[in-house]
Amino acid sequence: MSQVNGKATTGAWRSAPVRGTCLALSISAGMLAQPVLADDTYDIFAVPDRPTLNFYGSPGLIDMPTGEVLPDGQITVGVSNFGGITRTTLTFQATPRLSASFRYVGIQDWNTDGFETYRDRSFDLRYQVRKEGRIWPAITVGLQDFAGTGIYAGEYVVATKTFDNIGSIPGAFKVTAGLGWGRLGSSGAIGAPFGGPRPAFDAQSRGGSPSFDQWFRGDAAPFAGVEWQINDRWGLKAEYSSDAYEAETVTRSVFTRKSRFNFGAEYQYSDRLRFGAYYLYGSEFGFNAQLQFNPKQPPTPTRVLPTAPIEPRPSRAAQPQAYDTAWSQNQNAAQTMRDRLKPVLEDYGLTLVSLKVSASSAELRMRNGTYRAMSVAIGRAARAMAQVLPASVETFRIVPMQEGLAQSAVIMRRSDLEALEFDPQAADALLAVTGFGAASPDLPGAAVNADLYPDFSWSFGPYADPSYFDPDNPVRVDAGLRADFKYRPAPGWEIGGLVKHRLFGNVGDSTRLSNSQLARVRTDGILYARAGDTSLENLYVLRQWKPGNDVYARVTAGYLERMFGGISAEVLWKPVASRLALGVEANYVKQRDYGGLGFQSYGVATGHASAYYDFGGGYLGQVDVGRYLAGDVGGTVTVTREFSNGWRIGGFFTLTNVSSTEFGEGSFDKGINLTIPVSWFLGTPGTRTVSTTIRPIQRDGGARLNVPGRLYEQVRSGHRDAIESEWSRVWE
Repeated sequence: MSQVNGKATTGAWRSAPVRGTCLALSISAGMLAQPVLADDTYDIFAVPDRPTLNFYGSPGLIDMPTGEVLPDGQITVGVSNFGGITRTTLTFQATPRLSASFRYVGIQDWNTDGFETYRDRSFDLRYQVRKEGRIWPAITVGLQDFAGTGIYAGEYVVATKTFDNIGSIPGAFKVTAGLGWGRLGSSGAIGAPFGGPRPAFDAQSRGGSPSFDQWFRGDAAPFAGVEWQINDRWGLKAEYSSDAYEAETVTRSVFTRKSRFNFGAEYQYSDRLRFGAYYLYGSEFGFNAQLQFNPKQPPTPTRVLPTAPIEPRPSRAAQPQAYDTAWSQNQNAAQTMRDRLKPVLEDYGLTLVSLKVSASSAELRMRNGTYRAMSVAIGRAARAMAQVLPASVETFRIVPMQEGLAQSAVIMRRSDLEALEFDPQAADALLAVTGFGAASPDLPGAAVNADLYPDFSWSFGPYADPSYFDPDNPVRVDAGLRADFKYRPAPGWEIGGLVKHRLFGNVGDSTRLSNSQLARVRTDGILYARAGDTSLENLYVLRQWKPGNDVYARVTAGYLERMFGGISAEVLWKPVASRLALGVEANYVKQRDYGGLGFQSYGVATGHASAYYDFGGGYLGQVDVGRYLAGDVGGTVTVTREFSNGWRIGGFFTLTNVSSTEFGEGSFDKGINLTIPVSWFLGTPGTRTVSTTIRPIQRDGGARLNVPGRLYEQVRSGHRDAIESEWSRVWE
């Protein structure tokens, strides 16, 4: 339950996004619910048209890769085990040809650094250079463990050809052959086609950094295999492996390798879930579980409430009196139209902020707290205006508002709405005659919605904060209850705070205290977790406004995050029709006490100059250059793919003037950002999200301040590129 303006309402989380919590549980629940329901629709003679995964969580046979790619946007989670080796891999098909994987491995009896189970992190990249055709096979080039400790480092070129309808044999055969280097060139080598020997990998000095000088160097060895997909349920695999597993079988006694051949059988339990059992290297039994899903395919289609069709105005010739403009001369005309339009917008899930009218035009400023796609909100606002405003009003200017900021002006002719609603190409036709322009900071002479301010909202509910990749315990979690509030006394002003109370958890139980050579701006996180069960995460005052049509500004002061408090200021330049945005942020902060409300002695001036670019097709890029919390100077590069339903998957890395030795384990900061819209699971419109960041390990180098209310995402959601990317939904 929550309260708005002192009144109890439902929807406790509407006032703020749900942030990174038990992400794996959320994904699993949504993924697995739908497939079980779909089992009865399977065609036993059909063959799946997507590749299966190998033990490395990539498209492949058993231990070897194939030349196939996943469907565009596909996300997979693979868990495999054999010979005391467990691999958990997250793979994302970032483009139709390029995929990336992050892997976490546990190896028993490795006997390194005193751990009973040695744990390692690695990244892979794969690129399909040629798609499969009638004659040509699919050909893929891959880098395995290219930025990790190097224990699985290898490269490969692999080709796969599919054969089906072979006589009376059911199903399809996929034949694979390839050439591997590194780990994949250690058994049955045929020479070094690109020179050698392969340089030795020093994990102590280079772990976490790309090993460019090793790629495709040294001995190469062939591998091959075949997959028989009998029907949509069952598949058989056999392969000839080029991995000698020297580190596991010669240097150490992890398992015994007696053969180069591996065999397996797999069962497709549901559309998303697949299991396999295998006999590997002449000595070991193993299993593999594969979860595949695509953000483009929600478990439940989103249901949008139907709207009434636009009722065309009578013709001016037949009823000229309907177009009389005397109403606009009334000094209360704007207030009258506001009061008529407000309840209609509310029925559509929108909030009227202000309305300015003249005899022939009207500008509506509105909030959208219901629809993730701004195009849906704009289409419904236009319907409401056509339903309420007098016939003489021909031009509609619709301005989305975000926390007091006017984002853009979408300009439509009413006659176009009336003429095109039932056109076969209605969305494209309307876009062709719709204008996009800058929205002025204010709207003098408008009738405002006096019910909006002051506004008080609060929420209360559970939380879970995970901590990843402690070698003693790979996943730790603190969980409990959280309460937050936001008080908005006037447009652009916000006072907010968040309190958490831990009920149970083990983040503070870690014994890996910081050994950082830098200021301990992040590695002392364990000490904050130990400080007490109740914590004030933030408490701040925020002011944001538009100094000009294309310029946005923000100032935030207070306890900005759990570890730092101070003042932050930001200016963003973002024209409505531009793919490029530029921003500058400057902060001065001091480190907070582990418990309580005071501050420690460490203070730092930190800030960044940022460039944002929308490449189109859902691909976004961001570069931040400046000074970080530990005083190091450098830059962060972030690349994100955003899907039309709100999913966002991105990767980032940060390089600063801190050496890999000073930085510590991991060499430099890097990770994966993941945001999932709650509506994807529920099938109902909404703007709530679940977000998390997965880092191989977080150190003090490259650490950036977490500030409430950064501007870019607020602004871009209502600009031309974001609206046009989902314009097909404008008539919903």
